[in-house]
Amino acid sequence: MAKAEKKSAPGEKATQKKPVAPAGKTPKAAKAVEGGKVVKGAQKAARPASAPRTPTRLREKYAREILPALLRRFGYRNPMQAPRLRKVVVNVGLGEAAQNAKLMEGVVHNLSAITGQRPIITRAKKSIAGFKIREGMPIGCMVTLRRDRMYEFLDRLIHAGLPRIRDFKGVSGKAFDGKGNYTLGLREQFIFPEIVYDKVETVHGMDIAIVSTARTNEVGKSLLELFGMPFRN
Repeated sequence: MAKAEKKSAPGEKATQKKPVAPAGKTPKAAKAVEGGKVVKGAQKAARPASAPRTPTRLREKYAREILPALLRRFGYRNPMQAPRLRKVVVNVGLGEAAQNAKLMEGVVHNLSAITGQRPIITRAKKSIAGFKIREGMPIGCMVTLRRDRMYEFLDRLIHAGLPRIRDFKGVSGKAFDGKGNYTLGLREQFIFPEIVYDKVETVHGMDIAIVSTARTNEVGKSLLELFGMPFRN
């Protein structure tokens, strides 16, 4: 016969045993008693607040000077219609790296010092027998800069890099793609003060593409002029 369940006597409350957590495991919502009060989540450590970022000089200049100037010049009614920078792409092509891998290490180090960001290796998409290049071989590296790093790099390029070019008379104002994006070619990396001449193994140039939200060359050129880009025409 089945055992009869024990019933509580009248006037006596039925008690239920609480489940006990297994050894080595703690409940998700930890509790602690402080001054007679139960505090939930006492085991969770408070995360320190992150320090606020300091806006770069060109970013402040855009908000304070360039944006109002663009609104007046082109008659924009909404500030969101005004063009702004989206990204800066720095690309180095080095076909010699297919035969000497050590050259690529030096170029990656130089580009990291110039941009402050680790570049990615670009590889050949197809084989070219005339240049002794097979598919998948490393032939260069590139970096895509956005936000603060983009403004910092552009600031150093305009005010520290370009003025160090010998017999510099300005950059071409015709190197736009028809949609407001500008491409600049440099012959050597020594114009940047981060490069130490004695530690360079090979001299290489680079292509710098400045991508903006401008829709025409006129608007894109005006945006870069206000940033301080020294156009000669």
